[in-house]
Amino acid sequence: MLSLRNVTKRFPGVLALDDVSIDVRPNEIVGLIGENGAGKSTLMKLLTGAYRQDAGDITLNGKPLAIRNPRDATSKGIAMVYQEQSILPNLTVAENLFLGREEEFVRFGRVNWKKLKHAARKELATVRLDIDPLTLCEDMSFGQRQMVELARALSLASRTGGTPIILLDEPTSVLEAGEIEILFGLVRELKSRASFVFVSHRLDELLSLSDRVYVMKDGKVVSEMASGTASVTKLHELMVGRSLHSEYYRENLQKPCRAEVALSVRHASLGHVLDDVSFDVRCGEVFGVAGVVGSGREELCRVIAGLEGLDRGEVRVGDTPLRPQANHAVALGIGYVPRERKVEGLVTQMSVAQNLTLPRLGAVSRGGIVKKASERAFANEWIARLHIKTPGADASCRNLSGGNQQKVVLAKWRFAGSRILVLDHPTRGLDVGAKEEVYQLIRELTAEGVAVVLTGDTLEEILGLSHRVMVMRDGRAEKILPCEVGRKPSQVEIVEHMV
Repeated sequence: MLSLRNVTKRFPGVLALDDVSIDVRPNEIVGLIGENGAGKSTLMKLLTGAYRQDAGDITLNGKPLAIRNPRDATSKGIAMVYQEQSILPNLTVAENLFLGREEEFVRFGRVNWKKLKHAARKELATVRLDIDPLTLCEDMSFGQRQMVELARALSLASRTGGTPIILLDEPTSVLEAGEIEILFGLVRELKSRASFVFVSHRLDELLSLSDRVYVMKDGKVVSEMASGTASVTKLHELMVGRSLHSEYYRENLQKPCRAEVALSVRHASLGHVLDDVSFDVRCGEVFGVAGVVGSGREELCRVIAGLEGLDRGEVRVGDTPLRPQANHAVALGIGYVPRERKVEGLVTQMSVAQNLTLPRLGAVSRGGIVKKASERAFANEWIARLHIKTPGADASCRNLSGGNQQKVVLAKWRFAGSRILVLDHPTRGLDVGAKEEVYQLIRELTAEGVAVVLTGDTLEEILGLSHRVMVMRDGRAEKILPCEVGRKPSQVEIVEHMV
């Protein structure tokens, strides 16, 4: 149905797509994997009209396809569900569903809200989301917003009358297990009336959902195979050029932490989300925080980062109480790697060098004036140390892959000299190779005495990296479990205290 032949796309200093050929057949789910920077995002942007190829051909149902812009893409039956979400939080569900199509519900300059609401209910029914269409999207969970994204994509692409093609860009990256099951069930049902391209770094999920898988590396397609003939180990090897390492979480580098307490939380209480939480984090320790969505784990991370104030209790760094101010947290040596890196972790329109030196401008300035040569020199040092794939220190962060953006966020806090790092889902949306590099960096940080508070992407990740794990439920610290090498608790032991 959709065919790409010998497609090439160049950017200054980068060959993003190199002679790529891919097919999507009617009513199938095509998996697309590759390391960060392999070309997946560029390919998706070509199909949604954000970019135009420099060479090669795209055909739809055997006819040449030229996509001028995103609106043109949807008019031809191609729509995308974005990883970072494109929902406008200050608008209602109905308004988001029909954004750009309001004229369908306007007469004599007035919106027919009853008609809009009725139409929205029909679209929501396709994804089995039972919610008032006039609900503000900012009042919904991430999972619910993801379903609205899917409903909107289906609505837009289905208007052509043919079989729509829905591009799913990391749709499960911050969903809970139950939400993932619902999403996958819907995609399997909708397969009878649509085709899907599923981009994911979770290889087990990709194999369970997809009919066929394409593997990309360095802008090329290096393999195509039926999902039934593939395995996680084989896909990993094709993606990164080596087999899955037995010491994936670098447990062999986990050393006993120091006796010195780096961070102390006492009787932390905040509304209904935190209830009398107390713990210490020692220098050189990875302190994992586990819990389901709503357990209070994310709010706790934001409190430690100075972004939220407590109703009762305190956070101390050494002998100094932390004020609920981000700049005070930074001054005390706390760095925060948020789950939404593009929203809170980076200034995407600024360069790699500018982002990297932002928390410590005094090191690269004199008399209030930034010295570009110093800024660039420091940036190049960290680009080399963390293997950040970028055309150069002056490249815009918005053009980097997700994994390389995350490395810039981590490098920023290392450059700032942070002695406490709060990592909120630091490997979200990263491929297995990039994850290994992050795990290696975490081990190096703790060896230097840096204290790490970690909310991981999976229980396996938390257990593999942590010295101790605190399990949270309904805002309370239910249990703190030791995670010594060779004596890690099972995931079942953790779940018993989570639910």
